[in-house]
Amino acid sequence: MPATYDILIIGAGPSGLSCAIEAKKNGLSYIVIDKGGLTDAIRRFPTNMTFFSTPELLELDNIPFVSTNVRPTRIEAMEYYRKVVDYHKLNVMLHTEITKIRKDQNCFDLLTKSHRSFTATSVIVATGYFDNTNRLDVEGEDLPHVTHYYDEPYFYSTKEAAVIGGRNSAVETALDLYRHGVNVNLIHRGPNFRSIKYWVLPDIENRIKDGSINAFFNFLVTEIKPDSLTIKNRDNGEIKTLAADFVIALIGYRPDEHLLRDAGVQLDNETLIPVYDEKTFETNVKNLYIAGSVACGCKTWDIFIENGREHGKSIINHIKNGRLR
Repeated sequence: MPATYDILIIGAGPSGLSCAIEAKKNGLSYIVIDKGGLTDAIRRFPTNMTFFSTPELLELDNIPFVSTNVRPTRIEAMEYYRKVVDYHKLNVMLHTEITKIRKDQNCFDLLTKSHRSFTATSVIVATGYFDNTNRLDVEGEDLPHVTHYYDEPYFYSTKEAAVIGGRNSAVETALDLYRHGVNVNLIHRGPNFRSIKYWVLPDIENRIKDGSINAFFNFLVTEIKPDSLTIKNRDNGEIKTLAADFVIALIGYRPDEHLLRDAGVQLDNETLIPVYDEKTFETNVKNLYIAGSVACGCKTWDIFIENGREHGKSIINHIKNGRLR
């Protein structure tokens, strides 16, 4: 282990791994550190999730992603990225959380939760956003039957579940729960669904039409109680109380702004998009870069694996050219 790495990459998701691949190909010393497991966000996706993308759009370094499906599953993706790490023999340290990034003249000192420290000339933050959920900010949101994540339906069978949200995660969760014996109320603050997978949209529309799933559009959740929640219509103020043994709030995610701000990175206060060069991905802090979906702040629909995987080439080229100057 070198005294000072050329590059320290925070985050072992597809974008972080793509940076590691490019660093190794260019002869730079590097380490990838993640507070969870390999591709930990994908690991925590719903158990039976399928990607919107086709396999070739998820590939790294032109290594073929072979899938038995037109659209790969969560398990296939985890296996693929694990094999990419094995193939390149990437230097990865898992279950190690970086808690602080300090700039010291021409290098960075990084401190872990266990008080271990690392030194690097450049840092790439590729932490994504899945660890930090948006909040409803209503009374009862922290009750034990409320969650902002979903894995599988069997825990909820025969019960009343309220699903909050209007994008793919909420819609697919509502459908999965319905098909496994759960009574589902779907609540969305908007007038209609947004950016739903084209093969999922007819399904949810038909389930709402035939009454299998109850949908409440233009409603906001105002309070959550142990066995119910209250919603209010944004247009006419109508108030309804719905039975809810469980509340699954799938209202989006946000990057870890505290780690970035503490390192001196400037962020837009509303969108949490960092200040960075769109060509090199260098932030306002010299030699500190961002890669992948952390670059889109709260606008989590702008950057995915498909385009985030390309960031590594631009970043490593800029780092390498800087060393040569």
